[in-house]
Amino acid sequence: RIPKTIANDVDFIDRSFGFVTAVEAAQAGIRTAKTEAMCNVPNGIGIIKLMGRSAGFLASYAALGSGDVDLVLIPEVPIKLEGPDGILPFLRTRVKEQKYAVVVVAEGAGEEILGVSDEVDAGGNRAKPKIGEFIRDQISDYFERFDETATIKYIDPSYTVRSVPANGADSLYCMQLAQNAVHGAMAGITGFSTGLVGNKAVYLPIPQLVATSPRTMSPYGRTYERILAMTGQPNTVPELDESDDDDDFCALEPDLCSH
Repeated sequence: RIPKTIANDVDFIDRSFGFVTAVEAAQAGIRTAKTEAMCNVPNGIGIIKLMGRSAGFLASYAALGSGDVDLVLIPEVPIKLEGPDGILPFLRTRVKEQKYAVVVVAEGAGEEILGVSDEVDAGGNRAKPKIGEFIRDQISDYFERFDETATIKYIDPSYTVRSVPANGADSLYCMQLAQNAVHGAMAGITGFSTGLVGNKAVYLPIPQLVATSPRTMSPYGRTYERILAMTGQPNTVPELDESDDDDDFCALEPDLCSH
């Protein structure tokens, strides 16, 4: 069995198949959000909500790949609306500087503000609060306090991000995974999955694989550091407790590991 998720939240493996294609499709949505924002200056704001129930990989990689995003909100990092580290004053300042702004928000972000839903869908997934609409309304209300009107375009591409043909990289990856799975089965191995770990094809016991999945993106790793460097947004990541085990970040951010 080869796990499927475009959120890239399967533990141990470098990436899940379809992730690269989803990032590419998400970037098309980001370009749309930017175009809408630029066509409504001054105070034009484009917001795009991307998949990512518990992990911000898709939102982060799509934003970094596009280079057109001013604010990225992911589940792993708490959202502060106002104050010195508030996203609302930051966003208004950015809009005043360049006349528009683009916001990317992962669907699982903001639970510390909106709470955790008790509703569960047929697939066993807990319903997510409407974070995209919430952020849109908060931005609009904030601008109104200054007697200003923000023209906000909210985009939710939803399944159009994952329901696209695989690109060349993912097509090749899927072929390699399929062949590896067949080789393992023909060798008599059972109860396993296959994937790339450290860019090496490996077999992984399914019980071990699912025990620590879904994984999350480390807010202390290089990927989120790049987000902060690109956007200049406030850093609301809690200070890292030095007593935390480095192994928490090894599978995802190997550059942080000392062993």
